[in-house]
Amino acid sequence: MVKNYQKTLLACYLGFITQAIAANFAPLLFLTFHKDYGIPLGKIALISGTFFVAQLIVDALCARFADRIGYRKCAIAAELCSAAGLIGLAFLPELLPDPFMGIILSVIVYAVGSGLIEVLGSPIVEACPFQHKEAVMSLLHSFYCWGSVGVILLSTLFFAIWGIGSWRVLACIWAAIPLFNIYNFAVCPIEYLTDDGKGLSVGGLLRLPLFWAAIILMVCAGASELSMAQWASAYAESALGLSKTVGDLAGPCMFAITMGISRTIYGKYGDRMDLMKFMLGSGLLCLLCYLAASLSGASAVGLTGCILCGFSVGIMWPGTISICSKRIPAGGTAMFALLAMAGDLGGAFGPSLVGSITQSAGDDLQRGMLAGCLFPLVLIMALWALKGFRGGQKEMP
Repeated sequence: MVKNYQKTLLACYLGFITQAIAANFAPLLFLTFHKDYGIPLGKIALISGTFFVAQLIVDALCARFADRIGYRKCAIAAELCSAAGLIGLAFLPELLPDPFMGIILSVIVYAVGSGLIEVLGSPIVEACPFQHKEAVMSLLHSFYCWGSVGVILLSTLFFAIWGIGSWRVLACIWAAIPLFNIYNFAVCPIEYLTDDGKGLSVGGLLRLPLFWAAIILMVCAGASELSMAQWASAYAESALGLSKTVGDLAGPCMFAITMGISRTIYGKYGDRMDLMKFMLGSGLLCLLCYLAASLSGASAVGLTGCILCGFSVGIMWPGTISICSKRIPAGGTAMFALLAMAGDLGGAFGPSLVGSITQSAGDDLQRGMLAGCLFPLVLIMALWALKGFRGGQKEMP
């Protein structure tokens, strides 16, 4: 019987869309939580931090246990947790004495699902017998971008028609996607990266110089991506005088669109491109985008830098995964988990550094962005290091 790996690809596509829902839906409701439940904005800020910390913990646990449990069981658990967390978000704040605890518990549950699929989606696709795997991997990761755009646009449209008070209904509607995807992961063919289902240990990976270069690259990729993405809305509002709603669409939404375009282009034409050259060019573009945002006196130029930065960072995450998959073929799930953890660490550290520098400089956002130039600069250096390993490095013991 011929296995249909397109079903596997569809399940992973929907898994990454689910991850985008988990990451982007609650932030659209922060002011609503503040007004409806009287939660201070300082506590509201803990919601995003809780989400990322929970994902980091799941990344670390996956490195040790995912191979033992099995990809299929973990993927089904990921979708189940994502659906349960979204449904919980609709009901737990009303059912518990403290609405904030209801929100936090729900966020933790769907963050577990998001973290699992973040780690598992890439190795599941990598293990499938597709040609031009670098292109397939890039296209897979583009679905996170398109999912983010869809969540922002469709949620905004939903609230415009039915009102923000209907957000609980929308949370349950979004939960239908992971619920449906449980069936997809239950029936699709799933292979393992290695014949025995086990890859290198964490210690074995950390003894490889190439892997350390990849870790640094992922940290800088996560920092470059989220430092700009989280400030894009502020740029849109201050540069063009747009409203908060339109600013979110012109800033974060356009950032996600250009990032999706980058991944889709490589997914479509990657078999004709040199991945390393594409990544180096993107790294240089990323540095230019940060310089434009931090040094330009023209607000429109700064906003353009923010938007184009999405295109420049788009290839970094899937590209690094593809390079490691090719050069460390027995890396196993631990490799994907550690790379995801590195990206999440950068995503948590980068925006915090930019925010701290901005505050220290008297709320001068351009000073913060100038400090953020460090991320693409180190990213380029890490890419050159990876390029130096080509051909002469024995990655496998």
